Amino acid sequence: MAEKVLKNRVCIIGSGNWGSAIAKIVGRNAARLPNFEDKVTMWVYEEMIEGKKLTEIINETHENVKYLPGHKLPPNVVAIPDVVDAAKDADLLIFVVPHQFVRTICSTLLGKIKPTAAALSLIKGFDIAEGGGIDLISHIITRCLKIPCAVLMGANIASEVADEKFCETTIGCRDVMLAPTMRDIIQTEYFRVVVVDDEDAVEICGALKNIVAVGAGFVDGLGFGDNTKAAVIRLGLMEMIKFVDVFYPGSKLSTFFESCGVADLITTCYGGRNRRVAEAFVKTGRSIKELEDEMLNGQKLQGPITAEEVNHMLANKNMENKFPLFTAVFKICRGELKPSDFINCIRSHPEHMTQPTPKCSL
Repeated sequence: MAEKVLKNRVCIIGSGNWGSAIAKIVGRNAARLPNFEDKVTMWVYEEMIEGKKLTEIINETHENVKYLPGHKLPPNVVAIPDVVDAAKDADLLIFVVPHQFVRTICSTLLGKIKPTAAALSLIKGFDIAEGGGIDLISHIITRCLKIPCAVLMGANIASEVADEKFCETTIGCRDVMLAPTMRDIIQTEYFRVVVVDDEDAVEICGALKNIVAVGAGFVDGLGFGDNTKAAVIRLGLMEMIKFVDVFYPGSKLSTFFESCGVADLITTCYGGRNRRVAEAFVKTGRSIKELEDEMLNGQKLQGPITAEEVNHMLANKNMENKFPLFTAVFKICRGELKPSDFINCIRSHPEHMTQPTPKCSL
């Protein structure tokens, strides 16, 4: 008698453009792989679209008409408006929501999911820890739900992934038993996965690059050229490496050369929403909040919030001067400096004064 294959049930928590792009991949993989249940639940924050519930539209037309119009979701992806109903039977919870909502969602799910479940976070951002410093989203999920949480970060602009244009991504997962399952549900011929065990560095790259992208947007808005933008990207990368080295020692320098590192940084500084809104902020003089509401169709901007969270940590440690690019982005977003001050803030960057060798090991 053939041994029965244990099938993993998957729930996607979130349904924005990135969540919906991932749902295309996860739905197809779940349907074809023998170790996954066909049905994939997707928690959708309920909205009314032209008098009809968004979940009903998705389930009837298999299209997220608000956040990923023009792309069909697999029919085995089922939109559910109640997060507990969506997640209660899942073996793998894929989190794809703005990072500021994670604590509330986890509080709602506490005690209502399988104790054997695992999580994969695609969320790029930090939270402010009690008493100062930052809290990694994967750590919040693990602590609140008492389940392991790996991370996925990479040069993955949602619209291009949805268009099935070739790209890479990085999964940070310390658990060698979980890693193959997470890779299998995500990987396709056009979406290639590299798994590393450097979880924290993978996640931190995904958050910090959004701060640098805001700086790149300032450069574009001010009318500087590619040389200046390249300098901002390089200095931003060095601050990312230094931040991990100082606050999360023991990470590997090689992680920054995965898709989650330099590739994601370059992509976001040329094509991401943080760059676009920051450029408009300089050119129009309007507030970031106004531009976010106008330009992002309900999506949230991560760069300015992450800059605030990082500055909270740097200020507590009296280290703002060691991270002048991060600090300048924070102060410009808060209105303490003008965008035109940005280049002066990095003109005498510590990188130009000394040439320290990163301590992260290869």
